[in-house]
Amino acid sequence: MPSDSLSLSAHLEAILYLKGRPLTLGELAEIAAVGREEVELALLTLMADYAHRDTALEIRQEGSRYGLQLRESLGNLVQNLLPVDLSTASLRTLATIALKKRLLQSELVELRGSGAYDHIKELLSQGFIERRRQSDGRSYWLTLSEKFHRTFAIKADDLSPRRTPAEEPSPSASPEPAPPHDIWKDAA
Repeated sequence: MPSDSLSLSAHLEAILYLKGRPLTLGELAEIAAVGREEVELALLTLMADYAHRDTALEIRQEGSRYGLQLRESLGNLVQNLLPVDLSTASLRTLATIALKKRLLQSELVELRGSGAYDHIKELLSQGFIERRRQSDGRSYWLTLSEKFHRTFAIKADDLSPRRTPAEEPSPSASPEPAPPHDIWKDAA
């Protein structure tokens, strides 16, 4: 149990807020330094508390992950208050990265063309993606940033790439579901 006077539920709320993305019970337990059972009980308490409050936020479960997010009914307000200043091409490049969750810059350029280099610069400068050099190659790994997850709350199901039966998921891909939102429907 956390050492100060706040409850474990309050600590979990703070963790979910600060992380800005859904977390599993195991991740929450590790960060809070308590057992999974304690986290599960405190999380259920927190979810019930949010369900009975008249608040813009909610704790939402998507699969095995839990996230703190704005209620879906506030989607229009988010669009009006947080307009994203990205070109349509950059939004499509960002959507490609979001669908793949993690991909090499060289793969993105193959998919989106050489203009993707400019899109990557724009996305990096606005903090929507992160780039790390590949350990055994010359390209960079591109992933979504915490800012992306805070700005665009997207359902994990919406991020699942459409695969043909012959396609296998990449062993290097690390699935990281994101919270829900509808902005990608507007950018299609």
